[in-house]
Amino acid sequence: MLELAGIIILGILAQWVAWKFKIPAILPLILIGLLVGPIASEFLSADGEKWIEPIWNGEKGLFPGDSLYYFVSLAISIILFEGGLTLKRSEIKTVGPVITKLITLGSAVTFFGAGIVAHFIFNLTWDLSFLFAGLIIVTGPTVITPILRNIPLKKDISTVLKWEGILIDPIGALVAVLVFEFISVEGDSGFTKTALMEFGKIVLFGTTFGFTFAHALAFAINKKLIPHYLLNVVSLSTVLLVFVESEIFAHESGLLAVVVMGMVLGNSKLDNLKELLYFKESLSVLLISILFILLSANINIEDLLLLYTWKTAALFAIVVFVIRPIAVFLSTQGSKLNLNEKLFISWVGPRGIVAAGIASLFGSKLLKQGVEGAEYITPLVFMIVLGTVLLNATTARLFAKMVGVFLTNSNGILIVGAGKVSRLLGHYLESNGRHVVLIDSNKNNITKAKELGLEAFDTNIYSETLTDNIELNDVGYLMALTGNSDINKYAINKFSKQFGENGSFRLVSTAEMLDENNNPHEGLFSHTDDFNSLSEVAKSYPSIQEVDVNDKEHYEKLIDIANNDKDIIPLFLKNNNDEFIIISSYNKDIDTIKENSKLVYLGKPFDVEKVAQEVAD
Repeated sequence: MLELAGIIILGILAQWVAWKFKIPAILPLILIGLLVGPIASEFLSADGEKWIEPIWNGEKGLFPGDSLYYFVSLAISIILFEGGLTLKRSEIKTVGPVITKLITLGSAVTFFGAGIVAHFIFNLTWDLSFLFAGLIIVTGPTVITPILRNIPLKKDISTVLKWEGILIDPIGALVAVLVFEFISVEGDSGFTKTALMEFGKIVLFGTTFGFTFAHALAFAINKKLIPHYLLNVVSLSTVLLVFVESEIFAHESGLLAVVVMGMVLGNSKLDNLKELLYFKESLSVLLISILFILLSANINIEDLLLLYTWKTAALFAIVVFVIRPIAVFLSTQGSKLNLNEKLFISWVGPRGIVAAGIASLFGSKLLKQGVEGAEYITPLVFMIVLGTVLLNATTARLFAKMVGVFLTNSNGILIVGAGKVSRLLGHYLESNGRHVVLIDSNKNNITKAKELGLEAFDTNIYSETLTDNIELNDVGYLMALTGNSDINKYAINKFSKQFGENGSFRLVSTAEMLDENNNPHEGLFSHTDDFNSLSEVAKSYPSIQEVDVNDKEHYEKLIDIANNDKDIIPLFLKNNNDEFIIISSYNKDIDTIKENSKLVYLGKPFDVEKVAQEVAD
């Protein structure tokens, strides 16, 4: 009881440390696991025993026999399902081919490259070398996401790394299973037949079970066949059912099944998706905390001493600094990614829980079978996991700045509220090359925004998870456009530092609009227009207009006309390089009017001839 409680307490403590110092949680989790496991048995324990013994040794331990690995498998299935829920088809419009190549061609390069290197450096058999290579194909989402959250990057880069990290996990598991089958089956003909059968079964049953159960669960939720208080636990039990059933029909197909199930549910019209995602995210944090401590504590000091050689450093260096870049550059050839973006993707490739979990499982099985060299599998994979996490967690931000992919001037725009006016603005700005994200708790507004092709999230402005969204890491402008002045003010006060480095604006309230002496500095567009007046104009003239601006005098005349016309509301000044200057209610003066500038506004068309005549007079 003490050991189990200690694991949970230490795991949550490690998560807090990771949050406090903005590092992936896997780093303190593995270190704690090594401390209470092999390090404690060698240096800290009087009787030479581990403080936490994951596998029952006849006298003490938490999990007898293979039950530890059953627990690991079930936990990984939940973690990958949660990752699948976050994958949205709309994210990969421009980088879909790159992701496909990374998880196919890139995986092949890593598999053959790492296998050859492991064979010649550690003198492992070809079988074990390629088993090691299959295990390190994966780049875990549990470690990539925390790294990306703290680095402002272009959306394409973060999307590639996020999707690769989630989709490649079942592929790495599949390759590792095929190699394990090769080691376990004697004779080449036996292996060929078994491998082909296993591959077909894994793909067939994994995709079939995942797709079918995802649609069945979505149907049950939308038809209200599951009471609200049972929604989360029924979803959890369904994930476990899909994993176990798929495993029964094809060993190791469960991981593919839960990822497919998560992706299908995440892209379906599910009323309770947000609530389901929050629950699975909390559960994943707990499971990751337990798993990494257990698996790290399960390593023995003798295993760690096997790595105390120059060969370990050589293997790590070649895998990280040679094989990974080759895989990335081959996979991104012909894409829109530039050289610097390819270099950064090459640098960021941390391994995660799937590599560690399956390595522990297969390593122990091969040791029981007496396979020579099997003792190297688990420590070598853990070395790659810990080394890549430590490298990327400490250097990714610096490397992003070195290669020039760090966004020093974030031009993305976060619009709070997805009403009619917000959707018009978002569509116009997106059409002019800006990354725009709309958030709203009104599902109908979000649906309409997505129908326009906009990136929109059904979320609560009071939710703490908003700051963790990696899709917002290039946002530098914040515009609060809801009909609730309290929410607008809260958004500015809460998120201006993170999302408003270039400017934070909100609509003036009705009370402020009626009081000429109460014009806030962050007021947006017009001091004489609140949410209601903007909505009325958008209803009558549902489009964003542009009019040429010749010089400052011409601009001032346009503003004067707009001030005297309820059906014209100035929004931005657009310069010839697509630079947008947001017009503030507090200050409408623009010092310099560049050539080919345009006034962007909401409302009826200007009579440009009349304006020109008035300027001339």
